[in-house]
Amino acid sequence: VQLVESGGGLVQAGGSLRLSCAASGRILRINAMGWYRQAPGKQRELVATITSGGNTNYADSVKGRFTVSRDNAKNTVYLQMNSLKPEDTAVYYCTADIWGIYYWGQGTQVTVSS
Repeated sequence: VQLVESGGGLVQAGGSLRLSCAASGRILRINAMGWYRQAPGKQRELVATITSGGNTNYADSVKGRFTVSRDNAKNTVYLQMNSLKPEDTAVYYCTADIWGIYYWGQGTQVTVSS
């Protein structure tokens, strides 16, 4: 199983970015999918998760600004990020729970300039 993220980059504060993460390989069913991030010198933290049924969960710091969604037919999860702040700067990782095993992507850099 492989997870490949895309969509990171450099954006000014107040701007938007959309991250995508596609899972490929021998996949019968994906349970939860989600996004974590890790800023320099900090621990990796939860950003948002979404179950196969569409239930979502967000970190307090991104509620109202970020939206997680998924396309089950494409085994893909998205993260729409609006009203970005400099403190959102981090490497963003997607994750997928496949039969109880958590797979991770390689990460994509998001940099928000002030």
